[in-house]
Amino acid sequence: MTNRLTASTSPYLRQHADNPVDWWEWGDDAFAEARRRDVPLLVSVGYAACHWCHVMAHESFEDDATAAFMNAHFVNVKVDREERPDVDAVYMAATQALTGQGGWPMTVFTTPEGTPFFCGTYFPPRPVHGVPSFPEVLAGIAAAWQTRREEVDATATTIRDAFAAPRSGPAPADATAPHVNGDPRATVDHGAPLVAAPATVVDDALLDRALGRLLVSQDRVLGGFGGAPKFPPSTVLEWLLRRHARTGDARTLAVAEHTLEAMARGGIHDQLGGGFARYAVDATWTVPHFEKMLYDNALLLRAYAHWWRSTGSPLARHVATGTADWLVRDLRTAEGGFASSLDADTDGTEGATYVWTPAELREVLGDEDGAWAAALLDVTDTGTFEHGTSVPTLHTDPDDEDRAASVRARLLAHRATRAQPGRDDKVVSAWNGLAVAALAEAGALLDRPDWVDAAVAAATLLVDLHVRPDLPTSSGTTPVAPRSDDTAPGRDSGTPGGAPTDHGTPATPASAPNGDGRADVPLRLVRASRDGVAGAAAGVLEDYADVAEGLLALAAVTGDGRWARHAGGLLRTVLDRFPDGDGGFYDTADDETDPVLARLRRPHDPADGPTPSGQAAAAGALLTYAALTGSTRHREAAERALAEPLRIAVPHPRAAGWALAVAEALLDGPREVAVVGRADDERTRALHRVALRSPAPGLVVAVGPPAAPPDARPADGGTSAPAGAGAPDLDLVVPLLRDRPVVDGRPAAYVCRGFVCDRPTTSPEDLAAALGTR
Repeated sequence: MTNRLTASTSPYLRQHADNPVDWWEWGDDAFAEARRRDVPLLVSVGYAACHWCHVMAHESFEDDATAAFMNAHFVNVKVDREERPDVDAVYMAATQALTGQGGWPMTVFTTPEGTPFFCGTYFPPRPVHGVPSFPEVLAGIAAAWQTRREEVDATATTIRDAFAAPRSGPAPADATAPHVNGDPRATVDHGAPLVAAPATVVDDALLDRALGRLLVSQDRVLGGFGGAPKFPPSTVLEWLLRRHARTGDARTLAVAEHTLEAMARGGIHDQLGGGFARYAVDATWTVPHFEKMLYDNALLLRAYAHWWRSTGSPLARHVATGTADWLVRDLRTAEGGFASSLDADTDGTEGATYVWTPAELREVLGDEDGAWAAALLDVTDTGTFEHGTSVPTLHTDPDDEDRAASVRARLLAHRATRAQPGRDDKVVSAWNGLAVAALAEAGALLDRPDWVDAAVAAATLLVDLHVRPDLPTSSGTTPVAPRSDDTAPGRDSGTPGGAPTDHGTPATPASAPNGDGRADVPLRLVRASRDGVAGAAAGVLEDYADVAEGLLALAAVTGDGRWARHAGGLLRTVLDRFPDGDGGFYDTADDETDPVLARLRRPHDPADGPTPSGQAAAAGALLTYAALTGSTRHREAAERALAEPLRIAVPHPRAAGWALAVAEALLDGPREVAVVGRADDERTRALHRVALRSPAPGLVVAVGPPAAPPDARPADGGTSAPAGAGAPDLDLVVPLLRDRPVVDGRPAAYVCRGFVCDRPTTSPEDLAAALGTR
């Protein structure tokens, strides 16, 4: 028997296509069917790599009797939380409000209008430790709907009214647990308040208080923060590395290094194939929950690359290399994007692909190398996992690195002959944006142009398939001309007090940045694609912000202004469609919020989970774009967007790591570097390498040949340089590069900070000294 999920673009939904449950996808048809039958909806939310989602599916959704009862009494809706984070966020807030906890699988019963009235997570097939069985839950809800309808309606009304109450500030979940949306009172859109809340002041005092609070939860022995289970604190690690780079505080570097090294040596890090699992079930980082997520590995690749950039640590380089190679080898799709995850289970057994016994090592490597590898990787007779198996760890460095590399290669080759975990091959915009940024930066830092090529391919897929122009209205009106008053001071010829750049140039093509940083045509995003087919779900705030972040990082590495142009179009949509009226942003666009969810609340969560919150990510991308373009509008929007997540930072610093990282960039300037010279000139490349290797937080780099000065432009008002001039098309030149000439015929670097620019330099050594490059 197959159901409606057969045609879904979501691999998770397709996993349920053969269930006897009559599943519906989320959408109008399901709610119409519930109204027609006058029955509740059972909304089951999960994701492909979720171990307990698979367990509940096998125990309940594949059971004919359970499925028959579900079909008779409910309209059953299956939701991929990775494809519909908006649905997940709203119902997870309700689940937390009603039960005090959350997680996946999530099981929500709603009225035909979508209002939840009973929520839970995993329900076993039989009662266990006071948890009712799933059949008992189904029977109880069905009976209540039929015989106690007034009570059900009253509960739903209470929940709906709670959601509609004014938002009073975030209450993030305990950061030791998987992140879920923590504020059940988050509001539907009531429009802009009459008086905006005061902005949070970004200063060292605030960041010092947040750091003090973070250190209270530090595991000073085993690394990380808090106890088991331990999740990679990716956004916090980026903050700590940036804080050290800005202030020189050795303590923050030591805290970051302790956790980075503990994770790198633990079983959470795949010692053979590279990459990291979702989390460790213990405090020692030894036994992972084996699913491997794109977003974790993209963020951790960037963190380990930045650790190497700051210190030159061989371990950091080794981990970054293994993680990037794993991303490209195991998650890259045929279209050039990156798949979402690998499952925790292999043929129904958790971790089966990854664990070893001493006997298996000897069988693959021979007795001598097998014994040596067992000692190196802590594979013991008693085992560190289940059934006498061990998860490889690396508590000490090998005494023979060549031998270790040979052992890893042979074990990995043998592991490839085992059954492999399933792959969720949908391409999620936000997570691919994170991967683009990480691979571009790591490729530039570690001299791996193949990683940069992979970043370019993924970015090309996003721009070609996931992005569409948000065309002007039928009125045919054209965008307003650039406003000269939007230009920040200091966009000069390299000396304080110089003449500002001319912003009165003709309108540029779609999405090209104008002098004020605005893009002519906003761009819209879909959330995901699969097999080269774009999905129907609209992109959410994190998609726009993370893709913009990735494109801006790629522009810095490649010098290709097209990526910055596309980032500008995405950020224009953020500014136009996502504002919450209080300086921050909703998680959904005003014209693409699901109507069912809109009746409850418009999603809005300023707290980080395993990924940066959409609002903090938007602040970071806006700040970078402002530095590239001189746009006061974008910088002010970045500062306002930081206010709300920074209010979380002192009581809950682990839920505000990315906002704190962006705050470090804001306090540092951020510094801007324009490298001007021909791409085929080794002197240009030398300056560019030095700039990219600077640890300055949020450093903004632009590289390109000198643009034609205004008096060298064609008389017809076009922007093409004269033949043979070697100057680029000005439509693709970011304003940071404009009016920056070479110096005495030599490539030059212009360094600015806080709208004040140093004199240009042609010396890589002088540039390194100015930027703190190792």
